[in-house]
Amino acid sequence: MIFADKLIQLRKRSGWSQEELAEQLRVTRQSVSKWEGGQSIPDLDRLLALSQLFGVSTDYLLKDELELPNAEAPAAADPGAYALRRVSMEEASAFLKVKEETARPVAYATFLCIISPICMFLLAAASEQPGARISEGLAMGAGLIILLCLVALAVAIFLAVGSRTAGFLYLEQEVFETEYGVAGMVRERREQFKPRYTRCNILGTCLCILSLVPLFGGMMVDENNDMLMICMLSITLFLVGIGVIFFIRAGILWESFDKLLQQNDYTRQRKARNRLARTISTVYWLTATAIFLAISFHSMAWDRSWVIWPIAGVLFPAVMAVYHTFDRG
Repeated sequence: MIFADKLIQLRKRSGWSQEELAEQLRVTRQSVSKWEGGQSIPDLDRLLALSQLFGVSTDYLLKDELELPNAEAPAAADPGAYALRRVSMEEASAFLKVKEETARPVAYATFLCIISPICMFLLAAASEQPGARISEGLAMGAGLIILLCLVALAVAIFLAVGSRTAGFLYLEQEVFETEYGVAGMVRERREQFKPRYTRCNILGTCLCILSLVPLFGGMMVDENNDMLMICMLSITLFLVGIGVIFFIRAGILWESFDKLLQQNDYTRQRKARNRLARTISTVYWLTATAIFLAISFHSMAWDRSWVIWPIAGVLFPAVMAVYHTFDRG
């Protein structure tokens, strides 16, 4: 067993995360991560500290042929508690490939959800114009049919993508180990992807900010012209949708690297907490959907009830922030 694997084994037997071990040694978590990824080895002082910390010899740490005697096993270890799933290089590569292939469909499906009300808005506004050849009821009905078709298509895409990635769900929910070389490969690919990730975030942010320009432009031209304002709103939603495509395509791949490295939102501690967070998120959005449908069908003001979604989107981070505050407390 090589040094990297020994360090991972000893750390997990002691029940420590990379951050906790780094604090013990007064180094950065990135240093511990590099040691465990086989990218570097600690200096002599750190080796001595590791030897004392885990109660093993430096010979055991440095010599691949030496195995840990039963007498040296840390007392805190539970033989059945650390039988973690090991992710091979092939599994990690397959996961990244699947995520790269499914990022685009997920982004486009989200785009369809965002632009789905546009036809309904335009038809409703057209029906109210003088001399319109389409009744308000027909416009609303046709608009709703188009909206539901687009949402149904998006849901079908989400389900298809979910079936392809279901086999890798454990990377998000469970604590696991990676075989030698996997962490180094993932970091290398993340560094290669970082410029593209930055560009996508810049483009997405700029498009979302600039999406308000059509609305302001419409207000400057004639804010009392309902048809003009609906057209400008439609352009705004379209630009937001394009911006979201950039965010999602880059974000899915970036999160994939975090999942394999068990960093940021996917550390050992956060995985345990995320189960409750996912439940809260599901309940929140189901409640928002129920409120939207109840208000819309009761008032039949579909052209105005859509504002529930941006309000829910703004409030959601606040709800999660409150949850994380109490969770840390």
